[in-house]
Amino acid sequence: MAQRAVPLVKPAPSSPPPGSPPVTVESAAILNALPEPVFVIDEAGCFRAVNHAAEQFFDSGAAALVGRRIRDLVPADSPLIALIDQVRATGSSMSEYGITLETPRIGSHVISAGAAPIAEAPDCVVVSVQQLTIAHKIDQQLTHRGAARSVTAMAAMLAHEVKNPLSGIRGAAQLLERNASADDLQLTRLICEEADRIVGLVDRMEMFSDQRPIERSAVNIHQILEHVRRVAESGFARGRRIMESYDPSLPPVYGNRDLLIQVFLNLVKNAAEATAETDGAIILTTRYQDGVRLAAPGSQARVHLPLLISVQDNGGGVPEDLRPHLFDPFVTSKIGGKGLGLALVAKIVGDHGGVVEFNGEPRRTVFSVRLPMAPVSRELE
Repeated sequence: MAQRAVPLVKPAPSSPPPGSPPVTVESAAILNALPEPVFVIDEAGCFRAVNHAAEQFFDSGAAALVGRRIRDLVPADSPLIALIDQVRATGSSMSEYGITLETPRIGSHVISAGAAPIAEAPDCVVVSVQQLTIAHKIDQQLTHRGAARSVTAMAAMLAHEVKNPLSGIRGAAQLLERNASADDLQLTRLICEEADRIVGLVDRMEMFSDQRPIERSAVNIHQILEHVRRVAESGFARGRRIMESYDPSLPPVYGNRDLLIQVFLNLVKNAAEATAETDGAIILTTRYQDGVRLAAPGSQARVHLPLLISVQDNGGGVPEDLRPHLFDPFVTSKIGGKGLGLALVAKIVGDHGGVVEFNGEPRRTVFSVRLPMAPVSRELE
């Protein structure tokens, strides 16, 4: 049966200046211009109408959503369903804050929702959704940057206070080797090896202490991902399925090619290690997502971050207790891991003015990087 269209917005009476022609704005155009998802649920619990933002939120077109039950997409015990039922029962508008939606189709979202009955359409409820996920993750990103700054200070201190004494210790061990017995020679070599290992760790941490502005230009993110894919398939990700879902119309990223390669090599390497004991699949995704802006540190300017690049795997996921500290230094679940890879990713992405996000659920772990678009005046190098 065809669904009857529900008028979501009634145009307000216009009062144009004398002599001016009246201006008419279609209700659908108004709704589709809104960045927040808005949709109508009828008495059968089915979608009656959706705007463009709701199509993106539910990852389905209007033709597929209208007439479909919301319980097919949202768990029946979700607070969002309870909110809709309560509004229908009371006939009053209501709001709910901090709702967590977790479904296999749309992933995990933290939202605020408002619902109200429609006088012209009895038993229908209009729902508006405000996603809190991005704001929440940007707050996390600012925390990640603070953690990276802590590592920066630690790296500078270690480079100065640790490497010099280690050099002396190693030199003394080499002098002792000249007259050492066979048993003592093993000990002096152990001293040298451990000193070299500590110096190597400090050298890796010194990457965090570089405060110079990075050199940036317009770069093709798909060329970077292709390079990363080739490196991965010939080495650490051999035997994994690496799939691509790219937006070919994506504009250039304003970034540093070598540093971005380092970011995505780290993320793909983590995905490969997470899928070592499974039928490993890694998905590289790019898309344009408008509407995300981040205040630039130390200024009133806001950086537009429309370019979204994701690395997804079907591995075992990240332990729950590590998730709040995932981008902190020395946090790792790997045996023998140093816990610096994701901290370095957070620093490099932060140096680009972007944010890195994490979303994890069983058999679906996603790291997403939001980056700025290159100015139109710049040409690809």
